[in-house]
Amino acid sequence: MRRDVFQAIADPTRRQIIYLVAHQTLNLNAVADNFNVSRPAISKHIKILRECGLIKIKKQGRERFCEAHLENLKQVSEWLEQYRLFWNNKLDALEQHIQKDENLKNP
Repeated sequence: MRRDVFQAIADPTRRQIIYLVAHQTLNLNAVADNFNVSRPAISKHIKILRECGLIKIKKQGRERFCEAHLENLKQVSEWLEQYRLFWNNKLDALEQHIQKDENLKNP
């Protein structure tokens, strides 16, 4: 099953996993050591992140390493951009309204 990036980042544990492996490639145990939850729970989170393409698992010998692939976060960025533009326009209009009101008060 292919998961949605928004679903993946909805969980704070998964966001923290992304943060950790974005800074360095870590083996599964090293990732799990950063959390107070069971290793199977971390494995489930990693599976979800892998299914949406935010993490890739690379085998080196007997160990498996998590590597960040954050290109899919572009979807989130693009989605947020529409709201950033909306609010920037609203705030610009408010600023113009306040300026106009100030100019009327202080001719």
